[in-house]
Amino acid sequence: MRFVKFWAGGMLVLLTGCSASQPGNISNICSIFEEKSGWYDDARAAQERWGAPVHVTMSIMYQESAFRSDVKPPMRYFLFIPIGRGSSAYGYPQAQDPVWEQYVAKADRWFASRSDFGDSIDFIAWYVNQTYKINGISKWDAYNQYLNYHEGWGGFKKKTHASKSWLLKTAKKVSQRAAEYSRQLKKCNL
Repeated sequence: MRFVKFWAGGMLVLLTGCSASQPGNISNICSIFEEKSGWYDDARAAQERWGAPVHVTMSIMYQESAFRSDVKPPMRYFLFIPIGRGSSAYGYPQAQDPVWEQYVAKADRWFASRSDFGDSIDFIAWYVNQTYKINGISKWDAYNQYLNYHEGWGGFKKKTHASKSWLLKTAKKVSQRAAEYSRQLKKCNL
């Protein structure tokens, strides 16, 4: 019985230690990278692999999850009965199952996890690269990259974003944040 309690306690400590907390100052990219050891290396590796600038991928992640690893869409209810979530979006990138599975297969990342920062930033960089290939959007264009990210490549081509003023405002915020992150990144001591 003592062994079971010891094992259960050890697993609890291990699992608690594995969960990632949100950085303290998410509006400053230097603070994020100083606080979260290894995140800069992961973001740079994704940039080198896919050509997506760090400030663009980080601004998309900020918008999608505010750098929280376990974010899910809210539960929907009928009266008081839970009927499921609005989508399969999950984790840092808020990637839905179909596009995540496409990334896992095409990028050869079979053990990737949406709750792992390195895997998630690599996914966003991959998505930015795919957006460039499919819709011809510059990897440096955070505004249109975000519209593609939110609406999907086909949705962007069909201009589904055009009638969504709230989404256009959000994409503008992503673009402004990317510009700010770019300015800050030049001054970081990394």
